[in-house]
Amino acid sequence: MDLSPEAAKRLDTTDELAAFRDRFVPITDASVIAYLDGNSLGRPLRATAERLQALVAEEWGSRLIRSWEERWLALPEEIGDELGRVALGAAPGQTIVADSTSVCLYKTLRAAVALRPGRDEIVTDTANFPTDRFLVESVAAELGLTLRWIETDPLTGVRPEDVTAATRRRTAAVVLSHVDYRSAAIADLAAITRETHDRGGLVVWDLCHSAGVLPVELDAAGADFAVGCTYKFLNAGPGAPAFLYVNARHHEAFGQPITGWMGAADTFAMAPRYEPAPGIRRALSGTPPVLGMVGVQEGVALLAEAGIDRVRAKAVALGRWVLALADAWLVPLGFTIASPRDDDRRGGHVTLRHPDAERLSRVLIENGVLIDFRRPDGIRIGLSPLTTGFAEVRQAMARVRELAG
Repeated sequence: MDLSPEAAKRLDTTDELAAFRDRFVPITDASVIAYLDGNSLGRPLRATAERLQALVAEEWGSRLIRSWEERWLALPEEIGDELGRVALGAAPGQTIVADSTSVCLYKTLRAAVALRPGRDEIVTDTANFPTDRFLVESVAAELGLTLRWIETDPLTGVRPEDVTAATRRRTAAVVLSHVDYRSAAIADLAAITRETHDRGGLVVWDLCHSAGVLPVELDAAGADFAVGCTYKFLNAGPGAPAFLYVNARHHEAFGQPITGWMGAADTFAMAPRYEPAPGIRRALSGTPPVLGMVGVQEGVALLAEAGIDRVRAKAVALGRWVLALADAWLVPLGFTIASPRDDDRRGGHVTLRHPDAERLSRVLIENGVLIDFRRPDGIRIGLSPLTTGFAEVRQAMARVRELAG
């Protein structure tokens, strides 16, 4: 494979998504050579900055409290429906923007367990993201349930056969990540959901590392629940609100544990008792974070314009480019590849392992290559298709070779 600067330039020239890079706020720090951490925090959109200014001056500054009824109260469902359509394969009325991923996970897991009375086990995997593992442990302790662990190799991710072996008639819920946060291994969402359903359990999927970078087909897979963040590939901003999905077949019986006024049937009735709103709105608790939702709305709009299939195609191409550069330049220096080489099994980043990864990560960041370190020895190369270029990646990998050599 041609790894020359000219080859990188050709890849950028033929990139169908290259023009979208101009839609983001420029990086003004001249010391930054490459931003390869968009799978942790996406870059800000120019449109988001403009919308925030307009919101402060007009919707908030001029319309004042009237904006709640005029626009803001409907945003969680409006944005949720568009996110479901553009990125999640979800029909309207099943996705809503709310809270943080942790809170959404707590709500959906508690709801899933409640829908399976008499079952006393929750299943997750040892390689799952810490929030997921911590919350599963917390809910199990809170409800007196047994937690069953799947021992997982992050490189392969959780396989359907692993779930088959771990689930049984006592399984109430399975909690898994669609894309492994370390290796980017993609789990077979449809097959695992099917295997769990065959044993009478429900699945809560964490889509944090898949939403916005690869197509997700929740409805087609018959998924039960899903949660995810919006500040990675959706570029909604630090601390932007998360989303949760509840399949329509569960709506009538769905009950979440944090019952707040925004999830009530009549928000402003100030009723003496809680009565849940119909449909997905019952998943809300407190007042929607309007400022944060602006970033979600703009990120989803840009993704709709770019198209999730084109985004996925570029993520695959960027991954191949990193693998080729790593094989040629870094493997001889003691690096190993810790992500799937199969395009169909790899998400939106590539992880490199190195014995001195922690120190090297600090050196790289100090020298303008912004990457992510993941214990014990992983360096994540984040590939955000709407902002990452091929020449940018080549320059970063050349700097890694220089500093590690």
